[in-house]
Amino acid sequence: MPNSGFEVLLSVNNLRRLAVGLGGTLEIALISVAIGLALGIFYGLLLTSKNRLVYGLCRLYLEAFRIVPVLVWLFLFFFGSAIVLGVNVEGFFVSVAVFSLWGCAEMGDLVRGTVTAIPLHQWQSAEALGLDKWQVLRFVIIPQALRKITPPAVNLVTRMVKTTPLVVFVGVTEVLRVGKQIIEFNMMKNPLASFWIYGFIFMVYFLICWPVSRFSKKLEERWAF
Repeated sequence: MPNSGFEVLLSVNNLRRLAVGLGGTLEIALISVAIGLALGIFYGLLLTSKNRLVYGLCRLYLEAFRIVPVLVWLFLFFFGSAIVLGVNVEGFFVSVAVFSLWGCAEMGDLVRGTVTAIPLHQWQSAEALGLDKWQVLRFVIIPQALRKITPPAVNLVTRMVKTTPLVVFVGVTEVLRVGKQIIEFNMMKNPLASFWIYGFIFMVYFLICWPVSRFSKKLEERWAF
């Protein structure tokens, strides 16, 4: 048996378990990011709609995910699915659904803010050339908006990754849950195990999110105008 916290971390079995947990974390994060960002672009365009009903429903969706914590949504989907649908949905699918919807809401608001910030004369000039609304969006507005929206969208990705530990509350095996299990198993004989295990998890999240954050900063500096 390991006799120090550091040796607990270096145990091949523990490292393998942490790697499996990290894989679960990244799988949820990457799938959710891909779905959330893709849907968020279309949702953001709907938020610019002049139709009061469409705008009202979209705004309600946005505010619901802004006001209600992600953890509450996880519980609502996890336990609500059993009541409403009569089936127990796995925590993995619940997590992907909630994080995707949250990412869609946040990305949509970024798209809305960026599109509406484009000067009005850009729309008018494009329409004067005979382009319809969707052609204006496709060829004039969206290319300009992408430059402005990419840095904050990258920051949204880091926020989603950092929030994934919440999925432990709906039974998903992710890196933080695995770390806690290892610590609890070794607590009596290796009280310093928590320092090394949580330190390792800290470094993992840092090494994932820091390069993404730096990439966002570089884009802001390069595309500033």
